Amino acid sequence: MNHIHLDAVGGIAGDMFIAAMLDMLPYLRPRIEQDIKHILPSDVGTVEIAKIRKNGMHARTFNLVPNPSSGPDRRSHHDAHDKPPIGSGAFSDILSYIRSSQVAPETIEIACAILTLLAEAEAKTHAVDIKDVHFHEIADWDSVLDVVIAGSIIASLPDCRWTVSDLPRGGGLIKTQHGLLPVPAPATVELLTGFDWRDDGVSGERVTPTGAAILKYLIDPSASDAATGKSEHLLASGTGAGTRDIPELPNILRALQFSAITTNNDTGHDQDHVTVIEFEIDDMTGEEIATATEMLRNSEGVIDLVMFAGQGKKNRPTTAFRLLAKTDLADQVMDECFAQTSTIGLRHHVRERRLLPRSVNLDETGIQVKHATRPRGLISTKAEHDDIMGQDLQTRREQKYRAEFKS
Repeated sequence: MNHIHLDAVGGIAGDMFIAAMLDMLPYLRPRIEQDIKHILPSDVGTVEIAKIRKNGMHARTFNLVPNPSSGPDRRSHHDAHDKPPIGSGAFSDILSYIRSSQVAPETIEIACAILTLLAEAEAKTHAVDIKDVHFHEIADWDSVLDVVIAGSIIASLPDCRWTVSDLPRGGGLIKTQHGLLPVPAPATVELLTGFDWRDDGVSGERVTPTGAAILKYLIDPSASDAATGKSEHLLASGTGAGTRDIPELPNILRALQFSAITTNNDTGHDQDHVTVIEFEIDDMTGEEIATATEMLRNSEGVIDLVMFAGQGKKNRPTTAFRLLAKTDLADQVMDECFAQTSTIGLRHHVRERRLLPRSVNLDETGIQVKHATRPRGLISTKAEHDDIMGQDLQTRREQKYRAEFKS
């Protein structure tokens, strides 16, 4: 089971959650782009996913850029009337719209569950029945988009365990349809009762109702941390930025993906994840392929590279490349594939792998030797080939030198 931890440095909102997850797991992007087409009318606007810097730190953003006819871009979850509402803004209308969309059923289920949590909090806050709830703050397209795309991301990670850092409380008042209200907003307080908060001295709204509903869906604050005392591999990280600039700290949400280091007593296997990158080449010479292969093998993040001979379109001979890359450096490795070869497209996916525990040491001759612990306690040992060849070459050079010297 993977573990995803959210560090609410600047806070959390729906768009920050989505941006952080896409930054950490870029392979989700095709799924997300498809769901955007299904949920967002084409005349409303387009979604921009961009890389920026927040207080000197790399981050990614997820923003709806509206068409001019749909009103100015909204920058606060509590500004109103600047994008067309979904129906009347009634909870039932938005729920019906999501359910009638063509996104995957599991995404609809999670998005509606998040929306229902928010509606229940609003109903309790305003002392009304849930069927009478009207969303003033999330009845616009970017907030509905946040709920659905967050649902899509969560649905794609069904076996994950989620945790979150202490949440920044913020402070002051914020303008809403109900007048000035204290921060955190009442619905946010209702949703996140039981979560741990901190006061870092920075005011303003730091956790939005949409962000709070996502956390409420993902995390039970009363549950014990199942990973306490267990070691974990850090697989990947990502950073999502909020729209607000905070001088005191970067307004970011950081996501960290871990995999438990699990050892099966019977097999001795460790388990982690790698990104598999594949593509074919049919228009490079042998010399060019040899050079590209050497450059890729020496690239940071590449674990292994293998090639296969094949036959492609128009019966051309092809060379198929398959790389194993560290997941957190997969984007960098894919960029290097485009730079070093003539490919114009590649495929990539994350796969689990099992590893035998291994260690490397130098023997008395200075050769590296790898030891792997196999099932039932068997240990296999293999010397590093390059070290052997290097020593043989050096020995032959010394023998030749001595022969020449004697002569």
